[in-house]
Amino acid sequence: MYILKGLYVITDKKLIPRDRFIETVEKVIRGGAKIIQLREKDTPEEEIIRLGKELLKITRKYGIPLIINDSPKLAVEVGADGVHLGKDDPGIIEARRLLGSEVIIGVSCYGEIERGLRVEREGADYLAFGTPFFTPTKPDRKPTPLEVLKEAKRKIKTIPIFAIGGITKENAQSVLETGVDGIAVITAVFSSPNPEEAARSLAEFFKK
Repeated sequence: MYILKGLYVITDKKLIPRDRFIETVEKVIRGGAKIIQLREKDTPEEEIIRLGKELLKITRKYGIPLIINDSPKLAVEVGADGVHLGKDDPGIIEARRLLGSEVIIGVSCYGEIERGLRVEREGADYLAFGTPFFTPTKPDRKPTPLEVLKEAKRKIKTIPIFAIGGITKENAQSVLETGVDGIAVITAVFSSPNPEEAARSLAEFFKK
């Protein structure tokens, strides 16, 4: 059983050179990532499956979970530890039927606490709320106030909550003071010239 907390790192093919994809993600894990999500938009399924299986070798080596974005079907094909679902993806009940009881299901809640409460009841294993800050990954997304994260933690008692969106080492402390269990990042790590050190600087917040 994996512990779902700490630094959650999400891949971005625009920021990671394809020829160094696996080694770059491994560096981030060495830096302290506790969860890896393979997020591939507009990539052929065969390529996602290939990448996923390669990444799975690395995440298993370090004993952390690999999550596939959007697709329960691809999570099955990869043999991944979990799937992360947004509003336009299959629902939890359908995903659970396909994946079984042991696979991790995470759900994006944006700034919607009622959505979080509903998917908690439906059997989600963790939730992601965001974005607390502007992020180039979701440039049109209106920031979610930190107070919403605090309220989510007060109301959602049984599963971990991650904050996602525009989090950096400069603002991570303010996010963690809301009580969330972890932070999810993309740009803060993969836009750095040294992703391992960037991950390490964020992972340090969870050692305090």
